[in-house]
Amino acid sequence: MLELFEIGPCDDAYQMGFEIGHRFSGMIRSRLSRDLILQSQLLPFAQTPQSQPLIKALSDNNQKKFPRYWEELVGTAEGSGVPLLDLILINFRKEILPFLPKKETNVELSIPDDDCSDVLVVSDSMAIAAHNEDANVALPSLWDVYSYLIRATMPNGLSFVGYTYAGELPSCAFGFNTRGLAFTLNSVPPSEDEIEAGSIGRNFISRDLLEATGIDDALRRLQSSEASVGHSYNLIDVRTRKILNVETASRKRVSVHEVGATPFFHANMYLHHQIKQVQDDNSKSRQKRAAVLPKRSKEDFLSILGDMDDEKYPIYMTGPTLCTLCTTIIDLDNQTMSVMEGNPKNGEYSYVFSMSSWNIG
Repeated sequence: MLELFEIGPCDDAYQMGFEIGHRFSGMIRSRLSRDLILQSQLLPFAQTPQSQPLIKALSDNNQKKFPRYWEELVGTAEGSGVPLLDLILINFRKEILPFLPKKETNVELSIPDDDCSDVLVVSDSMAIAAHNEDANVALPSLWDVYSYLIRATMPNGLSFVGYTYAGELPSCAFGFNTRGLAFTLNSVPPSEDEIEAGSIGRNFISRDLLEATGIDDALRRLQSSEASVGHSYNLIDVRTRKILNVETASRKRVSVHEVGATPFFHANMYLHHQIKQVQDDNSKSRQKRAAVLPKRSKEDFLSILGDMDDEKYPIYMTGPTLCTLCTTIIDLDNQTMSVMEGNPKNGEYSYVFSMSSWNIG
């Protein structure tokens, strides 16, 4: 079962990162030692002269734009007793991997390290956002051993919950705060010439969303994010009963789709942003399968995310490569975020958070 670690209020960002790093030091160390992409690609690349301008630009630009989150990352490294470089590399892996020399790239490790699915609707009868958090179980083996939930209270009184991978900033997966703003994320594959080297990392952008005051503020943060690579953000505001799917790309390019009464399924390709992208058969298959499944109730949504009809590219993944780690469902009318481990069709909840208080079931 996912561990929930409660922290704060902390004096500063460094302290928060340090306490998280200290609490999960064993998990972070184990993840770093077993992460094949880190050990066989990122660390060897970081020792070459050609890597230095890219790593320096990523570090300098993200530290300048988000100094508190940078201090949080430094605290996590020092709290866990691991080299800061290792955490820089795993937090910026999406922004570094496209620039590795092709002859040094291990083809066996070039498969996606995440592949998530979302289904969303805002109708008169229900307002729901449901999300599968998927990962490559080989990078490293058993990803669910290397993730946890952070429930943090900031010095200004803001609190948030974020699903967090060991050694990374919360949250590149899903989370919510006590201002009624929640989000889930889907990776997308822009082509190489759409990526801006050395710009802002997705982990820093999503960490910033956890402090948004609402959906309009979250959208403004994305519009000014200066992202290096593309991403898809599902912004959810329980106070205004509103969901936006925001597809982003480098050079501040943003496309916004407001979710309405027609259910909206998003896998891992751009749907409405005109960006050159890598074609993904897995994503296309999930998109096609979801299109024919019923979407009339919350139970239908969970059945979609639990669907295993396609043996090669199921929506709910159980290996041997990609695996669904957990499912979250955000009910805007009940103002809850629930986390489920195991197939969501079974309806077994690990956590139920109230988004209007800190009650937990």
